[in-house]
Amino acid sequence: MKLFIAEKPSVARCIIDALGLSKKEQGYYVALNGDIVTWCFGHLLELASPDHYLGDNVPLNKSGKAKVWRMQDLPILPEAWTNQPKKDTKKQLVVISKLLKSCTTVVNCGDPDREGQLLIDEILEYYKCKKPVLRYISSAQDSASVKKALSSLKNNTNYSGMANAARARQRADWLIGMNLSRAYTLAAKGDLIAVGRVQTPTLNLVAQRDMEIKNFVSKDYYQISAQFAHNNGQFKANLDLSNLDGLDSEGRLVDKQKAAHYLQESSRFKDWVVSDVNQVQKELEHPKSLSLADIQQYASSKFGFSAKETLDICQSLYEVHKLTTYPRSDCSYLPESQHSEAPAILKSLAKVNPNLSDLILRANTDIKSNTWNDKKITAHHGIIPTSQVIDRNNLSDKEQKIYGYIVQRYLAQFFNKALISNTTVTIKSEQSNYIFTANGSNVLSSGFLMVVKELDDTSKDNSQQLPNINKNDKLTLINAQLDSKKTKAPPYFTEGSLIKAMENIASVVDDPNYKKLLKEGDGIGTSATRASIIEELKRKGYLTVVKKHLQATDLAIKFLAHLPSIIKNPVLTAIYESKFKDIESGKISLYDFEHTQVKPFVIQEVKSAKTKKVI
Repeated sequence: MKLFIAEKPSVARCIIDALGLSKKEQGYYVALNGDIVTWCFGHLLELASPDHYLGDNVPLNKSGKAKVWRMQDLPILPEAWTNQPKKDTKKQLVVISKLLKSCTTVVNCGDPDREGQLLIDEILEYYKCKKPVLRYISSAQDSASVKKALSSLKNNTNYSGMANAARARQRADWLIGMNLSRAYTLAAKGDLIAVGRVQTPTLNLVAQRDMEIKNFVSKDYYQISAQFAHNNGQFKANLDLSNLDGLDSEGRLVDKQKAAHYLQESSRFKDWVVSDVNQVQKELEHPKSLSLADIQQYASSKFGFSAKETLDICQSLYEVHKLTTYPRSDCSYLPESQHSEAPAILKSLAKVNPNLSDLILRANTDIKSNTWNDKKITAHHGIIPTSQVIDRNNLSDKEQKIYGYIVQRYLAQFFNKALISNTTVTIKSEQSNYIFTANGSNVLSSGFLMVVKELDDTSKDNSQQLPNINKNDKLTLINAQLDSKKTKAPPYFTEGSLIKAMENIASVVDDPNYKKLLKEGDGIGTSATRASIIEELKRKGYLTVVKKHLQATDLAIKFLAHLPSIIKNPVLTAIYESKFKDIESGKISLYDFEHTQVKPFVIQEVKSAKTKKVI
């Protein structure tokens, strides 16, 4: 008899539906073939608290429920780690314990990621299970995907690296968080200072951005634009400033007197000629499928959804409605083998989305975009629709919006590349040394743009459509004007842009040495944890939301000032994330990571904290 242990009840329900339900018992299902399907509620076990590792000589606090925090007890460095049942999960653990005794084979049905692997494996270790273990892997919960996964169970030992990577993350977070939070809180003699391996660098990103905005001084600069008339129509051009005086280090015209002079001089002449036309045709690559961070950034910008809210919506589309694949993905690519499923998925999409039926009929599944790339796949693939068919009206308004975005991005893969023409026109006058340039963009073949309705950044900048212009054509300057502009402060972080910054951490770090290192990593946090990290920072009163923007609170700024840069710097966290990947692949061991990198670091930082005064 096989015992299937699912990560959550919804997965268990999908598995028993595929196996065929015989009866439901307290805490598990019995299949028609006699197999058993039970479930967890996420992690049923957790690492023991620091009190477990402290001696009996440590006194209790006033409540009598926990031991007092003392500098002399730090650092706390467990040699043998202990897992304990969570308070509200003991009942289900007892069910699983009994079922483990009667089965012949166990099937790990955790989510297809590190945490999903560990949360089942740690239960098997807790009960010292020595029976054969198989692994169920599915990134979707529709019937076809579940049956496919059940027919191709793997050996669970093939995924031990994933479990060890999750253990490494768990222990690093415990060692740094528990020890440094206690050390700095004790040094502060009052205020609770919660330090986290990922939380603190994330919070510092926001605080630094807030400071940049606060200290930003806007500067005036100028642009001279002109309206030109051609036999085929009018268009706008800008004065070329590259060889003129009065520019700052970034090439902006900041001298108002010179700007006024350039306007006056260039306006004196009405007859101009096209000295050059540079036209470049460019194919726009298909937009990739979507990672969770992509969707969170889109939903934050478009609808003002929080990162957690978007994750919950994606989770609902996956678990409840079974309309999309596994949501906690950091990947925007798709496995090449999945391309063959496109006709069936598109057929289902036409039933769920009748408003898209015309576009779906025009889709060509012979097209295979660069999104289908096995070499780019991480632990998961991009988030796409499934072949599940339901009445779309059963979705909430918010679910409709996110589902529509996922469907749109998938459908775009089956249209040709878009072809655009970017044109630069250079304009001169025989009476003047001034040069004007005009940029324009034309869509020659819309391809996937008829689905996603968006151009790349270059074409957005060159949005005007130029008339048909050739070299040596005569032009008339109708009018010229001086446009006064102001430099802008960097934008406040939103939850979406912060998630993206955490994922692409190198983009928000200035130090070139750190930037190079961070480009080789995977960011800070994971797609599964970033939303919860932001929520935790808000819950602790370190982050607040002001008009959809995130800002660091006075409390956060106060304690960040006292933390060493290594704790606030994302480099340490990014290095650790890279090490987790190495542990998963077997390049380094969990033991070496813990004993040669994390524990020595904690010892050093606790020693430093003991010498500080935090006010």
